[in-house]
Amino acid sequence: MNNDIDEIIKRALAEDIGPGDITTDSIVSQDTGISGRFIAKSRGVIAGWDVVKRTFILLDDRVKVVQFVSDGAEVGAGETIGSVTGPARAILSGERVSLNFMQRMSGVATAARRFVEAVAGTKAVILDTRKTAPGLRAVDKMAVKIGGASNHRAGLYDMVLIKDNHIAEAGGIKEAVRGVRSKISADIKIEVEVRSIRELQEVIELGVDRVLLDNMDTNTIRKAVKLVGGRVPLEASGNMNLRRVAAVAATGVDFISVGALTHSVTAMDISLMIDKK
Repeated sequence: MNNDIDEIIKRALAEDIGPGDITTDSIVSQDTGISGRFIAKSRGVIAGWDVVKRTFILLDDRVKVVQFVSDGAEVGAGETIGSVTGPARAILSGERVSLNFMQRMSGVATAARRFVEAVAGTKAVILDTRKTAPGLRAVDKMAVKIGGASNHRAGLYDMVLIKDNHIAEAGGIKEAVRGVRSKISADIKIEVEVRSIRELQEVIELGVDRVLLDNMDTNTIRKAVKLVGGRVPLEASGNMNLRRVAAVAATGVDFISVGALTHSVTAMDISLMIDKK
């Protein structure tokens, strides 16, 4: 398990349980065991089993989670997708946190799958963005990959993305590119955001690794692809939705970044039903 994700789970458990689950600890004895079933209550793509398992293990390593379907599997409403057995206190105390993770991650994975399906037959790769829930970026990006899309940069530290505010501060596109090249190592990729064909023409000659076409309409994106002629990878971004993404992909862009994968997630409805004695 990624250390970042482990810390996210620990923070979530601390947030929910705090000094103790006063309801469960008052009612359930330490030696009681229970079992339950994870049930999908809506259709979607399942994601988050490793996080669910780790959530329970951090509470009690005797808890056993068995998955009936794999991450990335599409399931229907009413389908039993897994089971859990072990100490009742750990299962009841970890239920909400484990479901919160799986529901959100499955919602992200489902959205990613729908966008990937929409651009099938084109070369366009669907990317996520930094528009993730604060503190949950690692699990959000894990869910994006489970859904079949790809990750953009992890944060501000692993790739340069020169945007309009940077350009304005630097005094121009060339000045901004020159500035980062004088400060970063050669192995760090540089991407530049452009908002017009004129800006694109200026960037083409700078030898950057990728150009982001920001909030361009589909016809302008098509012109940009033709102008570039494969000399630099192009990423389309801004106002991407399922109604539009296929037409954008058909222009020939290499990447399409979609903030909606993570910034406006509809969580998948999943429940944990405890088996009756």
